[in-house]
Amino acid sequence: MTDARDLSIGVDVGGTNTDAVVLDGVGGVVASTKQPTTPDVTGGIRAGIAHVLAVLGEDRSRVSRVMLGTTHATNAIVSRRGLGRVAMIRLGAPAATEYPPLTSWPADLTATALAGTAMLCGGHMVDGTPIAPLDRDGVLRFLDGIPGVDAVAVAGIFSPSFPEQELEVAALIRSHLGPDARVFLSQDIGPTGLLERENATALNAALYGVARSVTRALLTVVEEEGLDAVTYFAQNDGTLMSLDYAAQYPVLTIGSGPANSIRGAAYLSGVEDAIVVDVGGTTSDLGVLVGGFPRESTLPREIGGVRTNFRMPDILSLGVGGGTIVGPAAGAVGPGSVGYRIEREALLFGGTTPTLTDAAALAGASIEGRSLPALPAATKAALRSALERAHGRLEEAVERLSLGRLDLPLVVVGGGAFLVPDGLPGAGPVIRPGHGGVANAVGAAISLAGGRADQMSDVEDRDAAIAAASKAAIAKAIQAGADPLQVSVVDVLETPVSYTTRPTVKVSVKAAGPLARLGALAPTAT
Repeated sequence: MTDARDLSIGVDVGGTNTDAVVLDGVGGVVASTKQPTTPDVTGGIRAGIAHVLAVLGEDRSRVSRVMLGTTHATNAIVSRRGLGRVAMIRLGAPAATEYPPLTSWPADLTATALAGTAMLCGGHMVDGTPIAPLDRDGVLRFLDGIPGVDAVAVAGIFSPSFPEQELEVAALIRSHLGPDARVFLSQDIGPTGLLERENATALNAALYGVARSVTRALLTVVEEEGLDAVTYFAQNDGTLMSLDYAAQYPVLTIGSGPANSIRGAAYLSGVEDAIVVDVGGTTSDLGVLVGGFPRESTLPREIGGVRTNFRMPDILSLGVGGGTIVGPAAGAVGPGSVGYRIEREALLFGGTTPTLTDAAALAGASIEGRSLPALPAATKAALRSALERAHGRLEEAVERLSLGRLDLPLVVVGGGAFLVPDGLPGAGPVIRPGHGGVANAVGAAISLAGGRADQMSDVEDRDAAIAAASKAAIAKAIQAGADPLQVSVVDVLETPVSYTTRPTVKVSVKAAGPLARLGALAPTAT
């Protein structure tokens, strides 16, 4: 036993399993487990952490950090449960009145989460010129007309580059409703595109209560186990943020599961550029590693019927997992899955439902030392056909993501990795790293803290724009938990802006750094 505080716990909550790992100070996997995901999420987290702590024994006192990735926010949006009532203010009249705020939202989501919207004078042109003077009185009249609101979201045209009006509206709201009013600004949520950024900001405001419940659940488990540890959440781009930051910006956690898998695959395999396939019990998620981080999607992403533009990994999800149900009709694959019930319902475990796990076992895969019972010829034929179809879907997905490159390695991780053959046309060598079954939890445990910022600028002033965006991104990374002495800019993207009177460029900067040492940050509280 040692007095070093050098252990980190990573937890990832998936649709089928909740994975937990312990990493030591040099990044070695000390303990790992897979536990069934529970309907309330907390139960799976509790079981996973308890298991790895039992393996540690007296060394549990060395744990100083706990990192969590979860789909809880996504599930709340899709199921329309637990969402708060949001008042949405857009600053952009008279230029942006043709398409009212949140018009594209599904009717059931609007009824659940939207208390009202207002289109007020304000916003900026691409060069920073105000569209109209800010309608301060309109803000106050709108607030007085919608009592019982849980949170207020504010989105101004080009506010990520020119934030002053949103900040002034936030101050107005808090002076009118009280200093504890929950106000969410679009400049903190996404890049410059108005409608998707506005949607993401409103969703973020609606998720505030859900996020607080998840953060409290994690803190409860940590407290129950008597851990003196700082807690973090994984976010969409493969980096971490502090628990308080996650509670303020829960939409940033929506893509954390696939991002964790890709980061964990990079770490375990030692490969920085590759295609990653994470095969779980319900789906196979494929992504691309670029320089050790997930390649990001350039397209708006739809969550629960709402288009958003916050940063998400470029993920292709297939209904191919260990629990995917094999139908009798010529070996149909899915779309259903037995999920976390696989150990009760799959043929390999004494159940009556044919799954792709059974198909792999029939093809010779060794799965927990188990053997299939005697099966009718028709069932065997269906299983063989289903496995062939699953391989075909994986091959097509790899081809789509490779963009014509045939030399990219294929890193295979996840509990259902046995479904991926040793060779797929269109891919390079297949790599199956050790501890790949819990790569998503490893990704959560080893991630850096990160932050982003965008800036619009004339081309001739691009250097100043990069400097300003870099400063803002570094500040956000530090707020998310990065060590101020080690954080740095890791990516700068410049995009020309069309239809402007002067040559204009949008600068996007990403900063990341290792987590601050224990004691350098105040303990997280809710």
